[in-house]
Amino acid sequence: MTIIQSIILGALQGVAEFLPISSSGHLVVFRNFMNLGEIPILFDVLLHVATLVVVLIVFRKAVYSLIRSLFRFIARRTDEDDKLNLRVILVILGASVFTAVLGLLIESFDAAAYPKIVSLLFLVTAAILLLTRFIKNDQAGYGKPGVKTAVITGIAQGIAVFPGISRSGMTISASLFAGIGREKAGEYSFLLSIPAILGAILLEVKDFGALEASVSAGVIIAGMAAAFIVGLFSILFLLRLIKKSRLWFFSFYLIPFGIISFFIL
Repeated sequence: MTIIQSIILGALQGVAEFLPISSSGHLVVFRNFMNLGEIPILFDVLLHVATLVVVLIVFRKAVYSLIRSLFRFIARRTDEDDKLNLRVILVILGASVFTAVLGLLIESFDAAAYPKIVSLLFLVTAAILLLTRFIKNDQAGYGKPGVKTAVITGIAQGIAVFPGISRSGMTISASLFAGIGREKAGEYSFLLSIPAILGAILLEVKDFGALEASVSAGVIIAGMAAAFIVGLFSILFLLRLIKKSRLWFFSFYLIPFGIISFFIL
């Protein structure tokens, strides 16, 4: 892999990780176009790490608030303001369990080996996004997140293990269906991604030697830098669209992209 190819894949990750169009699915499609062959999955994970840094920067206040409430709980000094934060933490942890279980169950199926299936899964994501147009949700915040929220969003994120199924699209849509307000749905979706990405790093770090042998450090850094820079602009753009109830607009991209890639791959 060249530095230019790494930058292209990194930029693609930065766009597709946040915009609801499936980063993993696009990486599969563009790898086929560029004939890159087999690349250790850890490379994908490192691109996700770059976008995780974006999440931590954009939602730094929310992350700090959650961590602060957690430590106040440990110190037994919680007040009324901490109750919602602790509930959100529990929901994220519960959802992460459902995600992990589903991820382990479908881990053995290598969807990337079947690019035509990935193309069809783009259409599934498009259908889910179209449904968000009809959600009547006037909730201003998190509401009362509980077991239902954890189950729905955790399963949604687990299904998004399949390339072509957008993680952000699925979890934001699921958050809206679960009753979380539009302004908080994006925040919750990306907070939920933090334990998922950290878990993926732990699972794949054993392959670092294989990655280092096939991809140079300079190439990896170039890809991560591109993912970070492009990702920062992408997430800010997405958050504006969520507030305006325009998440479903991305269906108009995914439907033709899925159909075209199905016949080309």
